[in-house]
Amino acid sequence: MSSNRTRLEDLAEIAGVSIATVSRALNNSSAVNDETKRRVWKIAREQNYSFRPSMPAIISGATATIAMIIPTSPGRPTQALTPFFQELVGGISDAARSADCDVLISHLAPKSSDDLTHVMSANRADGVFFLGQSLFHERFNMLAETDTRFLVWGGQLPGQKYCSVGSDNLKGGMRATTHLLNLGRRRIAFLGDIRVPEVLQRYEGYIEAHSRAGVEIDTALIVPARFEVESAEAALNALLSEGLDFDGVFGSSDLVALGAIRSLSRAGRQIPTDVSVVGYDNIDLAAYSLPSLTTISQDLGKAGRVIVSKLLAASDGVAMKSERLPTELIVRESCGLG
Repeated sequence: MSSNRTRLEDLAEIAGVSIATVSRALNNSSAVNDETKRRVWKIAREQNYSFRPSMPAIISGATATIAMIIPTSPGRPTQALTPFFQELVGGISDAARSADCDVLISHLAPKSSDDLTHVMSANRADGVFFLGQSLFHERFNMLAETDTRFLVWGGQLPGQKYCSVGSDNLKGGMRATTHLLNLGRRRIAFLGDIRVPEVLQRYEGYIEAHSRAGVEIDTALIVPARFEVESAEAALNALLSEGLDFDGVFGSSDLVALGAIRSLSRAGRQIPTDVSVVGYDNIDLAAYSLPSLTTISQDLGKAGRVIVSKLLAASDGVAMKSERLPTELIVRESCGLG
């Protein structure tokens, strides 16, 4: 049967129940038992019947439902398209599966705090996870005044009223920069968009590592770059064209660091002989680049488990607290393995 011709009467005949029962089942009425609901929803899907696509958790057999919201902004690339966020989504999905949870994913471009409030009020999920923080911090603060069953991936910011989970960006930035300093590098470029809270914290770690080592920073080596290979390559090309001397690069993400490597390679610079490079995230691609990329690893499996457990606990009335996850330095060829 085609989706535009299947009727309630058809579903009722296949299911062996009344039309009224089918209608109630599809609307998740308490007047219909869960077994019948599951059977009706299964038949409706098999017959391509047009109905609300998200099955309530109890009907699907899941213990709970988590909604993953990916905010988008005009003119900015969708974060879900980056390798890091794809791996984070995978970690959350794995953790949800282990906890018998359904995961729903949606994209939105909120223009105001009212938009976020509407998302929460219209969402029937037990918990909501927002994948992205940078442009919505104040809106999340306002939302937290009326709804607390959500958390955000990102840094912990001054005056923050909502729960966030993310890596310890400050210590991660210090760890990356300290490694370069320990290699004898003294003119280390930083590539990243410090308007993004996580990047700002990594940059603060970069500054702190220099301060502790007693090494002065040349501010001309602080160069804006988005989370894109092309943006980072252009940023480093600009440094090279200006004739600025540097012997290390800390990319605020692996994609940024890989863009730097591409620029350096095309300019004939030897890595790590001339310039050592460190990234951040430890995406799968980092191990297979040429040279392989030294980076700061975030445990996305643990991140997924923490996020899911906090949301499920919140659905039971437990207050959520922000949490910073530890990082680890992964040394590869871009800094020398010796």
